[in-house]
Amino acid sequence: MNNYYSSATYRLYDDKADFHKKAQGIAVGLTVGSWTDLPEAAKEQMQKHLGQVISVETYEPEGVQPGERYADITIAYPDVNFSRDIPAFLVTAFGKLSMDGKIKLIDIAPSADFLSAFPGPKFGIQGVRNLLGVHDRPLVMSIFKSVIGHDLDNLREQFLQQALGGVDLIKDDEILFENPLTPLEKRVEVCMSAAREAERATGQKLLYFTNLTGSTFQLKANAKRAIAAGANGLLFNVLAYGFDALAELAADPEINVPIAAHPAMAGAFYPSLHHGISAPLLLGKLMRIAGADLSLFPSPYGSVVMPKAENLAVMEALLTPSLPQAPAFPVPSAGIHPGLVPLIMGDFGPEVVVNAGGGVHGHPLGSAAGGRAFRQAVDAVRSGSTLEAYAVDHEELRIAIERWGVRTS
Repeated sequence: MNNYYSSATYRLYDDKADFHKKAQGIAVGLTVGSWTDLPEAAKEQMQKHLGQVISVETYEPEGVQPGERYADITIAYPDVNFSRDIPAFLVTAFGKLSMDGKIKLIDIAPSADFLSAFPGPKFGIQGVRNLLGVHDRPLVMSIFKSVIGHDLDNLREQFLQQALGGVDLIKDDEILFENPLTPLEKRVEVCMSAAREAERATGQKLLYFTNLTGSTFQLKANAKRAIAAGANGLLFNVLAYGFDALAELAADPEINVPIAAHPAMAGAFYPSLHHGISAPLLLGKLMRIAGADLSLFPSPYGSVVMPKAENLAVMEALLTPSLPQAPAFPVPSAGIHPGLVPLIMGDFGPEVVVNAGGGVHGHPLGSAAGGRAFRQAVDAVRSGSTLEAYAVDHEELRIAIERWGVRTS
């Protein structure tokens, strides 16, 4: 296919279907609607709109019930059929089709022409590192916990304690919305004042990802309000609002701060074997194309688990040089504690954000000690030491290991 076709790959499960016939039906049905009954003159006119079957690979897995089979089918869709926005392509490729039995959207390969409409992450990995002045190690992020019902003083103190621990990034809880106790501008102002206080103590820069919420049509205005108040990062629940909302935010030159994409609602899309959208596409490729600088997703280790093979495929989609958009930080999340840092760095390499909530706040010596324990764990791995050996001279890490242990696999 040339630069004027964008393709989609699906996994279909069916015990009896003729997968080649099914693929042809998809290619026709999602483009021109019918083909064999058209007059030749009409066919000539409609040819440029007709979908094309690229491949059909049929499988009959071993160790399953006789007759169970599936196929991976790739269909190319002419770019002329849809506008240059992600919703248009997704509705074309998987709108009606998503309701047609056991079928899952595995991947997409947009054309170069389609991708050219998306500038992608404004900062990406390198830009975020430049903002922080940190280029030689994974970044450490901590998460607000227990924010509902807290006033500004409590919020500021919680922020300060996290920041004093030496974390690089702090994000709001994704369920912290506009409310009378911690309204957007006031929340940003008190948290950024705490960030400056911590920087004077630690000498370390910090990015605060404040939760961007509100009506879809107010998102840009709210983002600019937050930035005017001093915000230097935004957290965004992409799947609740849609990829197009993220793309519009990322493309706006006045929204000049990194955007972290939260995976809220992702469980409605990726976990099923037979339905939905694959995790690498949903939380990797589409997030990056739309403009996320960081993408959060369930880790393979903690409390909300995604299989490791899927995790690494999400990471690959965020980092691969095959896309023109800048690489985005993978942020494996949920249930992370310092004893998992060797696994995270071993599996994900240096271009990763170690993200923790309870692993910071649950430290017996407090949140500042929790942040220091994570930094010490990162330093231990980088130095070639085991966590246990490094902890002999680092109290915060030692106590974290006593609390959570060390996982080696």
